Amino acid sequence: MTKTVVERQDPVSVVGRSGSSFLDMDALADELVASAASRQVQLTGEDGLLTVLTRRVLQSALDAEMAHHLGYDKHDPMGRNGGNSRNGTTPKTVRTEVGDVTIDVPRDREGTFTPLIVPKHQRRLSGFDEAVISLYAKGMTTGDIVAHLSDVYDTTVSRDLVSRVTDQVMVDMKAWMSRPLDKVYPVIVIDAIVLKVRGSGAGVGNRPVYVAVGINIDGERDVLGMWVGPTGGEGAKQWMTMLTELKNRGVSDVIIVCCDGLKGLPDAITAIWPAAIVQTCVVHLIRNSLRYASRKHWSEITGELKTIYTAPTIDAAEFAFKEFRNKWNDHYPAMVASWQRAWAEFVPFLAFDPDIRRLIYTTNAIESLNARFRAATRRRGHFPDEESALKVLYLVSIRREKNRTNPTGRINSWNTILNTLTMTYGDRLGTNQP
Repeated sequence: MTKTVVERQDPVSVVGRSGSSFLDMDALADELVASAASRQVQLTGEDGLLTVLTRRVLQSALDAEMAHHLGYDKHDPMGRNGGNSRNGTTPKTVRTEVGDVTIDVPRDREGTFTPLIVPKHQRRLSGFDEAVISLYAKGMTTGDIVAHLSDVYDTTVSRDLVSRVTDQVMVDMKAWMSRPLDKVYPVIVIDAIVLKVRGSGAGVGNRPVYVAVGINIDGERDVLGMWVGPTGGEGAKQWMTMLTELKNRGVSDVIIVCCDGLKGLPDAITAIWPAAIVQTCVVHLIRNSLRYASRKHWSEITGELKTIYTAPTIDAAEFAFKEFRNKWNDHYPAMVASWQRAWAEFVPFLAFDPDIRRLIYTTNAIESLNARFRAATRRRGHFPDEESALKVLYLVSIRREKNRTNPTGRINSWNTILNTLTMTYGDRLGTNQP
């Protein structure tokens, strides 16, 4: 039944007669699917429509390659007594995006035929590997992927095969993690996420993964690096090591570094880039404030804090904070003290216009990436080693999704932001050069 559906019209011949029209391809696809549905033919599986179509396309391509190799078509009289000739076929099963497909690979008598569409010794087409890697990047474990391929495509693969396929990204990942970076970045945002990773002889522990996202002169956002730190939580000393690596990869200057309120982190940043402005994430400060306050006061506190971080000048912010302190210090002294300790790293963004304030007052650019990290790692109890963890995070970092905020891409209103930054930091940015 499936054979009738496929052979009634040859996709290659139909498209060829129509001049490779996309409309004809769409019409053909609709006709094939409708015909298959009316005959109760499955799309996938051994005799499914997509499987048979894939087999026909691959087989036609192999036959065409052999004809080109020999210089004449099959059954063409000009091939008689012409030297090399066809010598039967060898069955071969390859894994594709639609499941296992068995084809007959043609042979020649001299053994010189080397197919390109399905190379010798290759049992998986590239689309299969890409599909597996895509599923892995979406958070599916190796076991999940094995079950998915079995349920959807009726093909059986081992967890070891899935691991070997995903391990192909390791070479690209290591090159990505050591790639040269720009000399200067207007903004770098740093943060950490905690994952469970098995250590050598130490069992499974909570390991911080340090992440740095940079915004370059052109306003393009990019993940600059990721590092798995030792157990014990996020630390300023570890950050100094990671930031030193960024400097060794070419980053000699940063205008603004946005970070959370980790103790000692501002000193670590300025030790690497002495001229950098350290901006504490305001959202982190607000969240930290609410930890000390009763829920019944949250709305009132956040409203008064907004008066502080939206103040038009530093003097206005200091006046608003003085009133905030006088009102809440007796109730929540730890909350007020947290703002006093962070004040020097809180106020820098008040000197900028609203566009830059929106860009640097929060680490949301990196927290949205961390949210993707969590979604991709939620189904895993823990990672067997550091490389396995970084492999998933790397795939998430480079993966772009439609209609979603992506880790990479251009910042909105960047021209306005760059104009403002250039007025003060043009020499460091190199934008004042003719």
